[in-house]
Amino acid sequence: MRKQDLGIWRDIAYIFAGTFLMALGINLAFDPMGLVCGGVTGLAIVVKYLTGFILDGGIPVWLSNLLFNGPLFVVALIKKGKKYIAKTMFATVMLSVWIYLVPIYQLFDDYVLATLFGGVMTGAGIGMVLARMATTGGTDLLSALIHDKLKHITIPQLLAITDGAIVLLGAVVFGVENAMYAICVVYICAKISDGMLEGLKFAKMAHIISDKAEEIAEIILTDVDRGATGVKVQGMYSKEEKKMLICVVTKKEIVELIDIVHKIDPSAFVIVNDVHEVRGEGFIEITQ
Repeated sequence: MRKQDLGIWRDIAYIFAGTFLMALGINLAFDPMGLVCGGVTGLAIVVKYLTGFILDGGIPVWLSNLLFNGPLFVVALIKKGKKYIAKTMFATVMLSVWIYLVPIYQLFDDYVLATLFGGVMTGAGIGMVLARMATTGGTDLLSALIHDKLKHITIPQLLAITDGAIVLLGAVVFGVENAMYAICVVYICAKISDGMLEGLKFAKMAHIISDKAEEIAEIILTDVDRGATGVKVQGMYSKEEKKMLICVVTKKEIVELIDIVHKIDPSAFVIVNDVHEVRGEGFIEITQ
């Protein structure tokens, strides 16, 4: 199988699983408890409630999700082309399909549990979809389209405005308490999805200043199997010149690295930072 074909199947698998997790959060937590946490799906929950007198049970969330996203995709197709919306359209359709297939069931009677479960499931699902450079349409796509006209407002700012308006609408329909829980859901979703994306690329960077830099570097190269870069530095108080080692390792390797430095030079000065998006040999390949 060609590498390009493998990438396509990986995209499909991630989107398939991610939208399923999102549907679980929506149908087992958000919809039954009336939690409107922004996005087109949140708007669809409000519509379902308001149309209960027209149709038994109201207009289904999956149907409203498709109807609301339809016009957005038409505009995006005209403005940005087929390539831009291909994966997003697939993700949107899959989300609607899963919402239709997963039965609506009030799994929780407690809003805290519903908020935590729904937030974690939905956040994990969003993270998987975003990891493949796609979205599920909705307010994300709407914000991107509005940004084309209002360049002075960033997409995150526009997204906050649109989602905030939907949460406010939810507060009017379901009450202020539900809206407060919905805000917690938005926060949990953001933290979980960001954590998933960053966790794939997360690493630690150590700055090591020591009189035994050469010896430490040798052990790092042989025992930890990581590279190190030496930089000449000067202490502004002592005026002494030393060598500072810069080394990037995984989260698991940082403990071993610090232990090595401490054994060789207990007086070494070590600074450890969190770093993201590490690309190159031993981490994420640059061509990926």
